[in-house]
Amino acid sequence: MPTGDYYGGDRPGKGLFGETLVAVDLKTGKRKWHYQLIHHGMWDFDISCAPLLADITVDGRKIKAVAQATKQGFLYVFNRETGQPIWPIVERPVEAGNTPGEWYSPTQPFPTKPPAFSRNGVSIDDLIDFTPELREEAMTVVSKYRIGPVFTPAVVSKPGGPIGTLGLGTAAGGANWGGSSYDPDTHMLYVHACNGCLWLFGLIPPPSPEVSDVAYVRGVAEQGAEAGVEGGGRGLSAKGLPLIKPPYGTITAINLDKGEIVWQVAHGDTPDAIRNSPLLKGLNIPRTGQTANPSLGTLVTKTLVIAGDPSFTTTPSHPRGALLHGYDKATGKEAGAVFIPAPQTGSPMTYMLNGRQYIVIAVGGSAYSGEYIAFALPKEST
Repeated sequence: MPTGDYYGGDRPGKGLFGETLVAVDLKTGKRKWHYQLIHHGMWDFDISCAPLLADITVDGRKIKAVAQATKQGFLYVFNRETGQPIWPIVERPVEAGNTPGEWYSPTQPFPTKPPAFSRNGVSIDDLIDFTPELREEAMTVVSKYRIGPVFTPAVVSKPGGPIGTLGLGTAAGGANWGGSSYDPDTHMLYVHACNGCLWLFGLIPPPSPEVSDVAYVRGVAEQGAEAGVEGGGRGLSAKGLPLIKPPYGTITAINLDKGEIVWQVAHGDTPDAIRNSPLLKGLNIPRTGQTANPSLGTLVTKTLVIAGDPSFTTTPSHPRGALLHGYDKATGKEAGAVFIPAPQTGSPMTYMLNGRQYIVIAVGGSAYSGEYIAFALPKEST
């Protein structure tokens, strides 16, 4: 995306090729087609992962497709030979802001299929609702901020409010560096998403020309340039619990022949802060999943979708560490899990050696040094 991430007053217009999928003829170097996913980006919606090539069948027609997962939780699917959307992508009006000097696109492209695979805006319904008291506390917290659907723009930060805009599916949400995986046998796409990565983006004038030469940079009024709230908004809480309700992380299976979500599960064990909270004692909290680092991706095999926890947890049966999960790729039901000493930090891979299948993942985090761990599958499973 063009500079800067949250203010574009010095680059008016849609910004051709900004946040755009581009097809180039490798033999001639000429552009074949392009499709802009975001007009005049100001949400840090850079296309952070590689697209997937998939040969699919739609209404009986065989199509060479390309599918692009995004931070905003949309999957954009095109005919990769022509650049035409497989299902209509419609221009819908979006809200404009009032930042001095900014240029706002009146519309943005919305895919009609598949549905969004993660949250991509903030509403009252997204706030924690374990108890009425926690919901009330969360509403009090967000009253100081601007919230709204996807493409709600940033605001100039004011100490008395609004302090900034709160977003889901922005810089850290949706599908990020880890991208998605594809099963050519079933034409199913699998994508991990951070469903609870709350992000704060306010605008302030840069404190000096050395910081930036644009009129506004990301920050909040009482904290200064480039400041956030404990890493961008995830520090905001309701009595110490996440401001957003679960699931915090998900894995979604999408049928690319039909443009439909087949299943979605919460990915990641319930964090210690939720499991052990005295505020939730006696409540039956289903598995919440975990907010994720941007690099977490999935691996699809003949039978499973495999991905590891993105955070440390502690359970009675395991020391502090994480779990590597295997889900039935047809149903999303967890088929099993094994202990790993630290969270997954990339995408798993698999290989065969002497007739036996292995799975390798990178792990690391906190005081645990990064390393690769290989698992050998039982011979009867390969």
